[in-house]
Amino acid sequence: MLTLQHTLLIQNKALELAIKQGVNIAIAITDTHGELMTFLRMDDVSLHACVLAKNKAYTAARDRQTTKSLARWAQETGKDLSYWTDPRITGIAGGVPIIVAGKVMGAIGISGLAEDDDETLAYAALEVIS
Repeated sequence: MLTLQHTLLIQNKALELAIKQGVNIAIAITDTHGELMTFLRMDDVSLHACVLAKNKAYTAARDRQTTKSLARWAQETGKDLSYWTDPRITGIAGGVPIIVAGKVMGAIGISGLAEDDDETLAYAALEVIS
């Protein structure tokens, strides 16, 4: 089970990495159902990035894969993301499931950078619990 302590460790690691890189991000962490557990917005992060971080984490938790993988699947199959009939589902990279012992325990969503940089930072933050 993903606990508050786990989420704070991950969130703080993401914050530490962002500060070290000199960038500002929004960080959302959800439980296995995509429900928000923690959220942090650094100074000067756009409100749009805040919404995206939450939706990225929601999507990665609900669909049990990265948002980047979901976007690739949608493109390969010709399906639109509205296929899920859920307006919170996104294919914008930066949402990564939190997997412990082969089981999805939740997800992290990072937003505020270029998509691939959001995803890279999310993976780096998750190393704190591996």
